[in-house]
Amino acid sequence: MTKRTKYITGAVILGAALGASAQGSNPASWNAQRLGNATYLILDPEIKGNPNLISGDQREGVLKAMRKDSGDAIKRRYPKATITTDLKAADAIRVSPELVAPGSLMPWAKLTARMTFALPEGSKVVMNEQHSLLTLWQHQADAANFIFDRLAQRLP
Repeated sequence: MTKRTKYITGAVILGAALGASAQGSNPASWNAQRLGNATYLILDPEIKGNPNLISGDQREGVLKAMRKDSGDAIKRRYPKATITTDLKAADAIRVSPELVAPGSLMPWAKLTARMTFALPEGSKVVMNEQHSLLTLWQHQADAANFIFDRLAQRLP
């Protein structure tokens, strides 16, 4: 077995182990019945990574789309859920949408979309998904909608 094959095999095994442990560590309240009837508060979205990839105006538009489209994706997944803007809603699941931009604008570069769900009882569940810039470019104005719909489809 070559060094490269051992490295790739080790990376695959490690990735599978990390994926399995993340799935098994979700709190008991992380279930379709609870999430389907919950109230969600979408917190201010963040863009991390290389800040020089987009202009200030573009950044403002992306952040606005992230806030709206992450809430809309949850609502499409769970039609009975409520999206609130009340920061004092004690029973709300607080959702933090986040994008991690790649280092450069190459078609094969990956952007990571993340939603962190802070449950009222104190536990957090983080969901991540990566997409190539080429894939997002193909979705044009619906890119944020596409990203957050993909994440929401993975909710229980």
